[in-house]
Amino acid sequence: MITNIESALLVIDVQNGMFHEAYPVYDGEGLLERISGLIQKARACGTPVLYIQHNEDEGLVTNSPDWNIHPMIAPVGGDTIIQKHTADSFHDTNLHMKLVELGIRKVVLVGIQTDICIDATCRRANELGFQVTVVKDCHSTWNQGEQSATQIIEHYNDQFRSFAEILEFSNIEFC
Repeated sequence: MITNIESALLVIDVQNGMFHEAYPVYDGEGLLERISGLIQKARACGTPVLYIQHNEDEGLVTNSPDWNIHPMIAPVGGDTIIQKHTADSFHDTNLHMKLVELGIRKVVLVGIQTDICIDATCRRANELGFQVTVVKDCHSTWNQGEQSATQIIEHYNDQFRSFAEILEFSNIEFC
């Protein structure tokens, strides 16, 4: 259970381009509903919500419709949006500085893509000394080769246990 005002919710790469009908992220609708619920819980407790938005030359092109944060979980006034260009949300961004400025010691991670951006950000947050919680059922990916998205998510949840607390959506409370 997260119950400290020194916490922040990081919403990573939940952008329109991840939900195309032809090749949507696994359990996209459920993912959006759970993340929306966490955002509501965080805001109700005054917990900062920081959005991480990926920028690419293809796919998530800056200022394109695919690049926009999904409207179901869109930022509101007071939310911070961090722009990134690599898997690690801390690399060449002001995320670390912003978290320190806010007095954050604990980060709760949700978003896309389990095996790339969630993994890289989780590891880096731990290296930087943050207490990390990954919300077990609030990150997702796609089927890859012989592995289903659910297999990949389960595998990474097991790996995350080495340096993060793993909790289900229903067990996250910010106050």
